[in-house]
Amino acid sequence: MDLKSKLIDSYVTTTASTHDSQVFEELLDEKDKAVLADSAYLSEENDQVLLDHDLENFVMRKAYRNKPLSEEDHSYNKTVSRMRVRIEHVFGRMKYMGADYFRRIGLSRAKQHNALCNLTYNMDRYAFIQS
Repeated sequence: MDLKSKLIDSYVTTTASTHDSQVFEELLDEKDKAVLADSAYLSEENDQVLLDHDLENFVMRKAYRNKPLSEEDHSYNKTVSRMRVRIEHVFGRMKYMGADYFRRIGLSRAKQHNALCNLTYNMDRYAFIQS
């Protein structure tokens, strides 16, 4: 998603058994300057992908058992959260539109459903931007 306009510019539809972080690199394109993501995307492999694409890394930091976040990490996460909230609003709007209700069998139907939901959201958002 574009942080400024809140428009969806690319997406990938996968099976339910595929975690989002496994298609991390597929969602990047040459226009991107930074990546905002939650702690599920925190890995050495994804860090290397960001370095290879010369992107700023704004992935949330994660606490582990018996190793809480430091004050610096809390501050970092708060800063990233203030940027990520714009993207989370998109998911909230799509949920409000009913796009999270999904009753399809098969990956091709899932892809069609997601494409139409994303298109509908973008059209709704574009109308709001123009007004």
